[in-house]
Parts: sequence; C-alpha cells; structure tokens
Amino acid sequence: MKIGVPKEIKIKENRVSLTPAGVAALVDGGHTVYVEKGAGQGSGIMDETYVKTGAVMLNTPEAVWAEADMIIKVKEPIEPELGLMKEGQILFTYLHLAADQKLTQWLLGKKVIGIAYETIQLENGSLPLLAPMSAVAGRLSVQMGCACLEVKNGGKGLLVSGVPGVAPARVTIVGGGISGINAAQVAIGMGARVTILDINQERLRYLDHLFYSQAVTLMSNPVNLEQSILSADLVIGAVLIPGAKAPKLIKKEYLKKMEPGSALVDIAIDQGGCAETSRPTTHDDPIYIIDNIVHYCVANMPGAVPRTSTYALTNATFPYVLALANKGLKKALTENTALKRGLNVYKGQLTCEEVANAFGMKSAAISL
Repeated sequence: MKIGVPKEIKIKENRVSLTPAGVAALVDGGHTVYVEKGAGQGSGIMDETYVKTGAVMLNTPEAVWAEADMIIKVKEPIEPELGLMKEGQILFTYLHLAADQKLTQWLLGKKVIGIAYETIQLENGSLPLLAPMSAVAGRLSVQMGCACLEVKNGGKGLLVSGVPGVAPARVTIVGGGISGINAAQVAIGMGARVTILDINQERLRYLDHLFYSQAVTLMSNPVNLEQSILSADLVIGAVLIPGAKAPKLIKKEYLKKMEPGSALVDIAIDQGGCAETSRPTTHDDPIYIIDNIVHYCVANMPGAVPRTSTYALTNATFPYVLALANKGLKKALTENTALKRGLNVYKGQLTCEEVANAFGMKSAAISL
C-alpha cells in the first residue's frame, strides 16, 4: 500500500502522524511511505531521519495526497486540503465530524473512506486512540487554567496551589473520563481543592478510590453542577460522548454568577464544546472573555506539546495503521470490530450513527 504523511497545517499544530520507527516497520512490510518535507520538524524529527528509515520525501502536500492510497494525519483536513482528496482514498485521522457538518458533507461528496481515531472503540467501551491525547489535554488543561487565572490574561490573580497561609484554588472538573482524571491528577498534585462530577455512579466510586478522597466526587445533575461551578475558580469541561456532539452542560447563566476573573477550559471543544459560551480558538489566540470569565477553548490542545503528543499518539495508532496496510481495508475492518467502529464515511455514505444524529441525517450500515 502507498501511505502518505502530509505536514499538519492547522495553526500551531506541530504533531506528525507517523514516526521514523513506524516508517521502518511499514517499509519492512513492503509498503511505500511518502512523507512531506518538514512534516516532523515541529516534533523534533528531521527529514534525514525519515529518509534513513526508508521514507520517500516529497516537497508538497499535493504530491503526497496524489500518491497515497491511505493518508494518515493528526487533525481533520481543513480548507487547503479539501480539494486534494480523491475518491476511494482512505483518510485515517481525528475527524470530529459531529462538530463539523461542512467537512462531513465534503467527505461524502468526495467519496473518501474516513476512519476517525476518536470513534475506534473496544468492547469494554474504551477509546484507545482518543485516550493518549485525552491524557495530554487533561494535564494541559490545568496548566492553561493557571495561565487564565493570571491578571495579565484577565484572571483574578490566583495561584492555583496557594501558599502557606493562603488557600489554594477551587477546581471543578465536569466529566470523569480520561481527560478528567488526568486534569484531577495535576490539580490535586498542585494542592488545589478539586471536585469531579460524572453521571456514572461506578465511575464516581472508582474516582473516589483512585484519589483516596483527595477529591470530592459528585453525581452530575443540574443542581450539583450549578453549585460546583459557582463556587469554582477554575472549571474544566471534560465531557465526552463517543463520536457525538458534546452536550452543553455548562450554562451561560452559571458563568454570570461566578466570581469575575474565574476561568473555563473546555477540553470538549473538538466535539463542539460543553459550555454554551465556548467557541474554538487557536494557539495563536487562545483565550477570550465572556461575562468576566476567561475562556480557553483551543481545539488542538496537545499540539502545544508535540514532542510528547506525537509519540503518545503514534504508539496507539500504529497497530491500526499496520493492520490497514497489511490486510487491506475490508479484511482489517472485518477482523477488528474496534477499527470498524471508527468508520465514519464510506464512498459517499455516512456510517456513524452519532454523526448522523448530530445533523438529522441517516446513517447506513456498510456490508464488507
């Protein structure tokens, strides 16, 4: 199979979808890997390293997309890339289609085969390709929340850890999944007073055991949610429904009642955001203020730390890349139900029910 690795072009997205070790394994399997020049530079991987492991370096994204049977990326295609796709081409990346109807329609119109990292799901319900980036985003959320609380950024001038004689910050985390757990680990480690809300009682028991009562765990309902948000200095939105648009649990009216200069970090922004006031921002212009609350809603948070993120992501994605390359699409999807759940669009047909529900469309079951 011919596999293409274009350079990411989303603002300040320095991750790359394949490491030199991945190139070597694919080449050893008889495949050809085309890498765009400079694709790995932001992650500290030089072109020469790719060449040594057998990659064919190409000068332009147009050349990579034209040669490849399968394109592997980190982030969803954006405007300059949309016209480069070709019918029947496999696109393996984060797609987040439930938050982007335009991209959904474009992929359907181009009749590409879109497999989304974020909807690949194991039998136990876990999301193996979302988990590593959720962990990075969760840990980063506290770091970015600290910055949002600084006076220079419009925050209340609060040190999250506090100091002897001065209380630490109150951090409310909405959602106890992978990103929520990792946010809690960092916040607790800094000494913050942490509250975690989730709708799953078993999950709350697990969180209570995990953190040895260092965090308050609450059932997520409108009353608990509002009270926890109103008392918080930093709110972290970490809500996830696999493949679906994030529910708007954090209401605008809640933020109006918070102390001025408090902060909101919305990790769920890739899926539309879980706050009514959230809108996607970039690493170049990451924050904005509504009702005196500092919002951080960067849609590719792990891109801020690409050296960590690239290796964490590719460790998880590569076995699936190798399966698609070695076995071909139909056999790989037939033999691996988790991978099959990742199929979002197939040659003009929408195959992900959650995406279809987001736009009032119909999904199709594909027989392989």
